[in-house]
Amino acid sequence: MDMKQGETKVNGLPAARARGSAKRSIRKPGVFQPRIKSEATTLAPIVALLAVLLAGCSSSAVETGSESPARIVTVGGSVTETAFALGAGDLVVATDTSSIFPEQATKLPQIGYQRSISAEGVISQNPTLLLVSSEAGPPPALRQIESSGIKVVNVENENTIDGARAQIRTIAEALGRKPKGEELIRELDNRLKDAQKCVESIEEPPKVLFIYARGAGAVNVSGSGTAADSMIALSGGENAIDGFEGFKPLTPESLVAAAPDVILIPERAMGSIGGLEGVKRLPGISDTPAFRNGRFVVVDDLLLLVFSPRLGDAVLELCTKLRG
Repeated sequence: MDMKQGETKVNGLPAARARGSAKRSIRKPGVFQPRIKSEATTLAPIVALLAVLLAGCSSSAVETGSESPARIVTVGGSVTETAFALGAGDLVVATDTSSIFPEQATKLPQIGYQRSISAEGVISQNPTLLLVSSEAGPPPALRQIESSGIKVVNVENENTIDGARAQIRTIAEALGRKPKGEELIRELDNRLKDAQKCVESIEEPPKVLFIYARGAGAVNVSGSGTAADSMIALSGGENAIDGFEGFKPLTPESLVAAAPDVILIPERAMGSIGGLEGVKRLPGISDTPAFRNGRFVVVDDLLLLVFSPRLGDAVLELCTKLRG
């Protein structure tokens, strides 16, 4: 339609129509159109439900460990034990020969001894994560494993209470299970408190000789700086040998000089030399106070020699046996 002469346009419309359109589009602050209000009402519950679901997924990922790697190889007795204690046992596909607890771990494929692991053996298991004790090696094998694209987490193995806590936290973080890790640490601390009561009840620390054997031809005794030395001290005893660090071969002279009140030996070590009777036949043993008083203490190898989540149980058991 033709405009009247002199009529102006606004945004392509005659001025009068433009003013009318502008009036219809103006809304007072805080007033919503019914159609928009209806959409907001409909969407609000959906948005709220999505927020709840997302929050639930996030929290359960940490608690249930759904962020954990799908396939894990563990190397080192305490490392394997801790992974299982954290509830990740179903993700472990292989271990090493030192992993003898829990029993489920002994039924898995083994990739060798922790100090001489096979890179090919690990890689053949197609793991996404390798958890290794700081004692594991050799270094070239670990480098080869890492260069193949497998994530390698080195877990420090310090023979102290703080070291046991740190080990749990390191593995829990690697597995995405931090809350469970803190729960294990609380349980560990509670058991150590129970053990401390036993330690405080020992009036005079007994002199303890620790014997480690892998057959009659490989019998050694522990000096200072070993896991056995630390465990003896934590349990209220005193190492009968303090003249050297680490392990040295057992000799009749060293036995007589040490004059131990108690002889401590792991179960497997004792079995390798013919049981308790085999221990009693070792040269020099019969000349010790421990032999004369029948003070032989036997403890599970892994419980005694690794600082794992069961450390509190280990200290309490050894203390009870040392106290007699």
